[in-house]
Amino acid sequence: MASLNVVTLLLCLGLVVLVNSYPLLYKHENQWTKLILTHLWPKTLCTMEEVSCQTADKFNYWTLHGLWPDKGQSCNRSWHFNVNDIKDLLPEMENWWPDLLHPGSNQFWKHEWEKHGTCAAVAESLNSENKYFAKALDLYKNVGLDSILKKFNIVPSSKYYRLDDIRNSIGSFYKVKPKIQCVSPSQGEEVQTLGQIEICFDKEYQLIDCVEYEEELFNSTDDFAFESAVPSDFSVCDESMPVYYPPVHDEY
Repeated sequence: MASLNVVTLLLCLGLVVLVNSYPLLYKHENQWTKLILTHLWPKTLCTMEEVSCQTADKFNYWTLHGLWPDKGQSCNRSWHFNVNDIKDLLPEMENWWPDLLHPGSNQFWKHEWEKHGTCAAVAESLNSENKYFAKALDLYKNVGLDSILKKFNIVPSSKYYRLDDIRNSIGSFYKVKPKIQCVSPSQGEEVQTLGQIEICFDKEYQLIDCVEYEEELFNSTDDFAFESAVPSDFSVCDESMPVYYPPVHDEY
């Protein structure tokens, strides 16, 4: 009987150690080192997805696609999105982080939280739904990508740009290297379309380079896969090909 009690005690102690160590294991497995603040050009998405979405006037600026840790996806499937937790942020969310394909829906934000936010949450400054979305909005506003591009005369236009001109404009202001993504040309065309721009931060929210090595390229299109059966095709822009930055309104 005594030996049975000892075994039971040891099993209980082992269970306690395992339960207490779970958060540490979770943090270790999903410990990211970089945050990717991803900006989306709405006109490109709507054209690419071949859907009618709201871009004219209201969304004639770079919107927020997401804030993505460089490691981990859907890290805590039991931590579900609750729109009431970000009620105070909703006016800004609808303005800067809209669901372009399903206006008025929470579907996009739900996806971003459950896929990326639950992984970012290993950091104390991002360890709640409200903190995560608030920080993403704060970084987005501080970066001010739209105004910086305009400062260097990079504006939506029927004319084409060199990729270097876009990248150097961003780099000269922020002093870091962005990742610029385009939609590849259709067969027979010779110009790519500007779609996304990523600006990266370290764990202290200091700007850092977004490295463009092939093995580090983030699959930036799967956030739309749940919304549309039409395959998305964002990829790092081709250095040798001109870039089209499409105006919200067609130019005649």
